[in-house]
Amino acid sequence: CKQEMLQKKKNAVLVDGVILNGPIMDSKAGEKFVEDACKIIMEEVIQKADDVTEKVCEWQAPETLKQILDLEMRDTGESHQKLLQLCQDVIQYSVKTSHPRFFNQLYAGIDYYSLVARFIAEALNPSVYTYEVSPVFLLVEEAVIKKMIEFIGWEEGDGIFNPGGSVSNMYAMNLARYKFCPEIKEKGLSGLPRLVLFTSEECHYSMKKAASFLGIGTENVYFIKTDERGKMIPEELEKQVQRARKEGSAPFLVCATAGTTVLGAFDPLDKIADICEKHGLWLHVDASWGGSALISRKHCRLLHGIHRADSVAWNPHKMLLAGIQCCALLGLLKKCYSAKAAYLFQPDKFYDVSYDTGDKSIQCSRRPDAFKFWLMWKALGTTGLEERVNRALALARYLVEEIKKREGFQLILEPEYANVCFWYIPPSLRKMEDGPEFWQKLHQVAPVIKERMMKKGSMMLGYQPHRGKVNFFRQVVISPQVSREDMDFLLDEIELLAKDL
Repeated sequence: CKQEMLQKKKNAVLVDGVILNGPIMDSKAGEKFVEDACKIIMEEVIQKADDVTEKVCEWQAPETLKQILDLEMRDTGESHQKLLQLCQDVIQYSVKTSHPRFFNQLYAGIDYYSLVARFIAEALNPSVYTYEVSPVFLLVEEAVIKKMIEFIGWEEGDGIFNPGGSVSNMYAMNLARYKFCPEIKEKGLSGLPRLVLFTSEECHYSMKKAASFLGIGTENVYFIKTDERGKMIPEELEKQVQRARKEGSAPFLVCATAGTTVLGAFDPLDKIADICEKHGLWLHVDASWGGSALISRKHCRLLHGIHRADSVAWNPHKMLLAGIQCCALLGLLKKCYSAKAAYLFQPDKFYDVSYDTGDKSIQCSRRPDAFKFWLMWKALGTTGLEERVNRALALARYLVEEIKKREGFQLILEPEYANVCFWYIPPSLRKMEDGPEFWQKLHQVAPVIKERMMKKGSMMLGYQPHRGKVNFFRQVVISPQVSREDMDFLLDEIELLAKDL
């Protein structure tokens, strides 16, 4: 080693005082750190993923957590052991979304095949835009998109994976506008009529964000009334389209929702498609949450008519556990986004440049998110994915029936998907008259129970007020690691945490 160091010094090439001979990175130390960190991940995350005796979260207030984590970056690097301890701390104080009793969001659980795909992708660090730098991942994405398109019911189509359902909805809005007015790509917004789009009262908030971001304006988003189950009312859509035309506006898009965020409602796609055809409007279906029902022969009826859509957003990272983020927009038009960057998309390459798909994305660098879904699909098969959907909805149905049996629990509505919405009425309120005071007191119950479960670490369950209803719980079943016992525990735990309220 000494001789090698002396030889390097002897042959040193200096530029601006910097020795350029050999690498400056200590590969052996780096490899050792990766090895030791992977052991921690295996022991503290993966092996404990289905252990219900573990806490869902180790709650700490922000100021306390800042002190525990030692967040300051310093002039000199930390030691190997200190870095491993930081890894331990990050895992300890993070929410365990793979825990069987994490019911808080529209994603949960752990899929081991998808996780390995993420490890591989992170290690290879690819960017999916040209075949020359990402040959495997481009072909994987093409295969996955083709299969997803089959489940939608299209004979052909296009698509792209992107960072989240919100971005998919923005893509779709821009595509619809481009279809309505192709010259906007070169000439911009000047001279355009007042564009108007339509979506339901229960739509995802990303529709307003997209309208704002794209310069359409939130005032030009017409929210269509929904029925008591949260479904868009087609007759109300027809009225609003006619109203917009009478105002001199230019309707160009309808966004239907297949699986709303709170109630899990599915808009009547066939009837909405009829109205879109009648008025020449682009139909986008935000199936970010509910799209995975297409995999199930039993439940795909929820999305009847989706084949008539012009574009579809579908997030396999939700119900199918492909790992965040894994989100597809299907039905893309490449010419809407093509910029023909000469340094990436040279037409005279030595291979078939049709595989250089990056020009259809608004991103340049792009993660190989389809790979997670592909490896998981290869491992489980379509039958295995279908079983996940069917079991999740069966567990939701079990929970509904248990809620109906228990005193103090009140169902908001019969669910058609995996969203189970209910109130818990503690003993002190059960004989109280229905009136403003009752609802005011009930509104305070869910936040208290949520605080107690978080500080105890026993589970995580979301709540919200919604459409005039006071705070209620929204329980979502996703993870295949969830069992009937977890459904029973959920109800038992709420009763235990609220017995003194």
